[in-house]
Amino acid sequence: MCSCFTLFIVLYLLNMPDESFGEMFTSMLSVNQAVSAERKLIDHLIIYIEHEAQRLEDIKRFFSRVTSLHDGIYNEPSDPIANPIAAFKLVKRLKSEWLNVVHSTEAEENIKVLREDYRRMESSLPKLEDLRGAAHGLMRLQDVYNLHVESLVRGHFQQISDPVDFYKLSVSDMLSGDDCFLVGKVAYDLEDYYHSVLWFEEAVRLFRGTEWSPENEGTLEDALDHLAFSHFKTGNISHALSLSRELLLHDPMNRRVHFNVEKYEKLLNENLPATSSGLTLKRPDGIYLRTRNAYEQLCQTKGSQPKHFENPSLFCDYFTNGSPALFLQPIRREIISLQPYVVLFHGFVTQAEAKNIRKYAMPGLRRSVVASGMNQATAEYRISKSAWLKESAHEVVGKLDQRITLVTGLNVQPPYAEYLQVVNYGIGGHYEPHFDHATSDSSPLYRLKTGNRVATIMIYLSPVQAGGSTAFIYANFSVPVVQNAALFWWNLHKNGQGNVDTLHAGCPVIVGNKWGMFKNKNFHKVTCTAVTNIVHPKIIILSSSTHSPLVQILFKFFSYVQHNRTYTEEWWKPLLYILYFDLYNGCQWLLFFNILQKILFCLHPKKETHKSLELF
Repeated sequence: MCSCFTLFIVLYLLNMPDESFGEMFTSMLSVNQAVSAERKLIDHLIIYIEHEAQRLEDIKRFFSRVTSLHDGIYNEPSDPIANPIAAFKLVKRLKSEWLNVVHSTEAEENIKVLREDYRRMESSLPKLEDLRGAAHGLMRLQDVYNLHVESLVRGHFQQISDPVDFYKLSVSDMLSGDDCFLVGKVAYDLEDYYHSVLWFEEAVRLFRGTEWSPENEGTLEDALDHLAFSHFKTGNISHALSLSRELLLHDPMNRRVHFNVEKYEKLLNENLPATSSGLTLKRPDGIYLRTRNAYEQLCQTKGSQPKHFENPSLFCDYFTNGSPALFLQPIRREIISLQPYVVLFHGFVTQAEAKNIRKYAMPGLRRSVVASGMNQATAEYRISKSAWLKESAHEVVGKLDQRITLVTGLNVQPPYAEYLQVVNYGIGGHYEPHFDHATSDSSPLYRLKTGNRVATIMIYLSPVQAGGSTAFIYANFSVPVVQNAALFWWNLHKNGQGNVDTLHAGCPVIVGNKWGMFKNKNFHKVTCTAVTNIVHPKIIILSSSTHSPLVQILFKFFSYVQHNRTYTEEWWKPLLYILYFDLYNGCQWLLFFNILQKILFCLHPKKETHKSLELF
């Protein structure tokens, strides 16, 4: 019965259509939902076991009754068949009762019910793509954090260069030989023999020390076979030969293995190079090989970086940004770096706000995409799910927009900023080194005509026990996840050119469920052709996020005056004073005189007023 049920599960997963791609592995929320799905399967399995237990109890009772008859009445020295009642019951049992036991369909009915329950839940269960994605997640953690595979198999996160665990779990779980075989098989199918060797070796070690279970997909013979070929592909022919000979002890009639043994022996006799058993495995090159070492070193770094203690210009303070709204309740600011300018605002959101953001983002989570030429596509170097929230989604979105404006002085309303993007990372979820700003004219950002991304703010909505830091590759520092804090940096220089020092990455999450507003508010520098008629058709003013709230209020005030035709000389001088200190002292002289002259000429076209500009 058990093997029948297991066989069905395995065959179902193996024969799943390729086009049915699951993306459960890209989000820990989806993984949590899988936990709920398995609980339901457990409930169905309990019912199945109860029915099967009752069926077996009935069979045991029948067995007990029949054996007691043979031990009793049929074991009498006198002829047992002389008793007509006993003879009748014997005939009846053999003709009817034994038939019911042998040909009972109750077992088939029980397993049929379980299979139907399983099929009803199949849309919420992991797909083959999820199994592959989860395996890649383990290999990613192995690589980025330099973890020892054997310790990882035992449920520990121990680095090869450090005997102390990178992080200790309160409750750990171990991988079986079959688990290791499946991880190795994923790498093997991609011809990634570096990882397949390491994981198949663990599979062989564990299979040797345990008995095969019917729910296993792999066997010791399978692991030996795949490990031998993986060693052959990496040039370790002598070890491939040794493993193949061991495999023949378990499967002496396997012609293919006999052929491999002959081939390996011939290659060794020819004294071909790279046949030593002491070869060092070489890790395959990644997409970002040039920055890989720096990226991984930063991800492995815990806490603050040494540069934080060497630079006296870095400090912490209570920050108001000159805003009256923050005067009585300033925000805690930590200057992380000056080049690039990176700052961490502690306690930027409350627990309740973070919970609401996660709640309203959940239904809209979809696989995160990256720029691919002029289009967008999913990629292995970004494993997460994202959702976009408008201000109408919940009042907390509007509050966060206002808070971001207060601490940055930037206009975060569309079209000058993107909508709030909420991200949930998956198994080993990460985002490899990238720029937030566009580096090519073919970027979708330019196609949307929203301008390039000037700045980024990222808010951490959940704690992470290990991993998940934000690493700035060229600037050589990383920032660990700080729950409810917001990380802010400028992507562009003042001249509009991209700052290469903002190349950053989201390190893989080792332990935890990482939620963040990753790249959630991207402030756009609007091109000179993107103009808005603010006051009058004759007055064209650049609608840029660089305008302070004072200038924006001033524009609205002039618009009101023009509409009501109440312009007088008594109050325009204080307004010029505000404009003077906001733009003129900010060294934006050309914009100051251009805006001032056009506004005054339109609202009060007198020569005296126009000439007054020369005296200001």
